[in-house]
Amino acid sequence: MSVNFNVLGLIFASLHDSSLREMTELRTMGSVPFGGRYRLIDFPLSNFVNSGISEVGVITKHNYGSLLDHIGSGRDWDLARKRGGIHILPPYSRTDNREGMYTSRLDALKNVWSYVDHSKAKYVILSNANFVATIDFDPILEQHISTGSDITLVYGTGYYEKEKRTHPAKNTVLEFDNENYFVSAMVDPDFSGECKIWLETMIVSKNVLSNIVSSASSSGIYSFTKSILQTSGHVYKIMGYEHKDVFMRIDSMQSFYKANMALLDADTRNALFPKGRPVFTKVGDNAPVHYGIDAKVKNSLIADGCIIEGTVENSILFRGVRVAKGAVVKNCVLMQGTIVGADSDINAMITDKNVEVQENAVHTCSVQHPLFIGKGGKA
Repeated sequence: MSVNFNVLGLIFASLHDSSLREMTELRTMGSVPFGGRYRLIDFPLSNFVNSGISEVGVITKHNYGSLLDHIGSGRDWDLARKRGGIHILPPYSRTDNREGMYTSRLDALKNVWSYVDHSKAKYVILSNANFVATIDFDPILEQHISTGSDITLVYGTGYYEKEKRTHPAKNTVLEFDNENYFVSAMVDPDFSGECKIWLETMIVSKNVLSNIVSSASSSGIYSFTKSILQTSGHVYKIMGYEHKDVFMRIDSMQSFYKANMALLDADTRNALFPKGRPVFTKVGDNAPVHYGIDAKVKNSLIADGCIIEGTVENSILFRGVRVAKGAVVKNCVLMQGTIVGADSDINAMITDKNVEVQENAVHTCSVQHPLFIGKGGKA
């Protein structure tokens, strides 16, 4: 695969931590476990690498220890390089911000601009860690260059449903004309139906991004959606590019659960993990799954290192999960190190790492409202 030194990739690992507070209390959104052996950041990282982009900056905010441990030197993504490679860009304090941290995309870019400016890349791809999608950036970049666009927004067509939100995450719905030129952006609009949902991924020409960040800094504006797309969209040549494959937005415990369970569908798995475009992750040196003589497993994803002696159905089990004899696990997402005690019966449960489900415990919950057990907890 050829390396594209003309493009810099930036990942916002922490922008939407507050929409998944139960799981980001001790980690960033980017390091939230997903799909049995991955972290959410593996998807944008792999999208960059599979598109030949070898210079990547990861913008963090707080609780990024697990992210550092996961990424390490970047070797597992072939990003341990002398030229380019991966760079973790730490948080910072602002005297005019009571929380002492950046609050938006442009605010974060202001802080790391010296890193961006130092890059010799002509184009910058900005991506979040709260969308699960496998995206090929080559045709998007080709369109961006051939059309002379300032900004290219990546969107997917999906069903948007207006609902009462109990979390601060915002859905941005885009409108384009017949030639795919940007018309408008709406945040959490008051309607339901099929529409163009922004995947919070875009390509921006570096000189244009420099002007945007500089103007935002001098005027005290930090919201890209409100200040650029909704207010100044006519100033720039903005076009759209449709991602036609599967995408999933993680913005609540319900959407996290739903996205994980969707992997049990073969078509969804094939779309997210296509041949020739692997999703890379940190390699774990675990033994193969051990199945006991009485084990029964149906329609489930079982990661390496698991020990299964009971029954598992319609579930996602991360590395090192143990299901004791007589235990029944259905419709669950069990993270690394979870132990399910003998003769217990659990349904629709999400466990964080190192949770213990005690012997003879019974937890039969609804798949519409799965029960979450925090890291190191007992049930």
